[in-house]
Amino acid sequence: MPNNNASPDPSLHQVTSADGTEISFERSGQGETVILVAQALSDLRDNRRLGALLAVTHTVVNYDRRGRGNSGDNGAWSVAREIEDIEALIDAHGGRAVLFGASSGAVLALDAAAALPEKVTGVIAYEPPVIADDRRAPVPRDLADRLEGLIRDGRASDAVREFNRVALGASPLMIAAMRLMVGPWRTMVAMAQTTVYDTRLCTGLQDGVPLATDRWKGLRVHCLVLVGSKSEPFMQSGTRELSSLTGASYATVDGAHHATPMMRPSTLIPSVLSFLNATHP
Repeated sequence: MPNNNASPDPSLHQVTSADGTEISFERSGQGETVILVAQALSDLRDNRRLGALLAVTHTVVNYDRRGRGNSGDNGAWSVAREIEDIEALIDAHGGRAVLFGASSGAVLALDAAAALPEKVTGVIAYEPPVIADDRRAPVPRDLADRLEGLIRDGRASDAVREFNRVALGASPLMIAAMRLMVGPWRTMVAMAQTTVYDTRLCTGLQDGVPLATDRWKGLRVHCLVLVGSKSEPFMQSGTRELSSLTGASYATVDGAHHATPMMRPSTLIPSVLSFLNATHP
């Protein structure tokens, strides 16, 4: 069933994932296919501006990850299920695609590329939220269980607050300001269950110690890891370590920060198009 009360949109299309979950998406532009993989507590609306810029030269598939917007959620989440969602989207668009993922979406994009080497032709990973040193507190390993307990007890708003505080490092003042924006806060609360998904997705990457993982040993495609020059120091060091571990190219985007893909996506376009043109000349 759909995750929230989002109104049906006639511009949306659907694909059916391997487990029967309906995944909703928008398609625009023409050319090589780029699939946008959203960050935590976001649906496809947050990537529309980025999608419009890329659609000038590419076919852009902007989708609601399961449990968000108009996509379904069968309640049996795993990383493999989200990879199957991406595979269904790729299969519906010619069988090959580049993935652009931001934050937790960047982690999922890398996972999908490792699992689908014949179908994912490249990955742009913007600020995967790796904590690989002591520049910020690690995310507790029990956070996902705590969030799940809050949601089970009917406290979805508290789960969103806790996720923002602990996983995203938002200050109490920032969270209070967010809660005053009634519409956006309600949208996030409707996606509260996905805070559990994204926390589990990033397990093992946010412990505050150097990365030691064979998670992406199947990665064979060209990848680009991007970080904003205005992002926090832990993000700078974490993304650099992840790029070294995966053999990805690495670049800093001047003037960008963690929310840039949603707030000022034009800042990213030169780096993104340079990668896409090199991957698919």
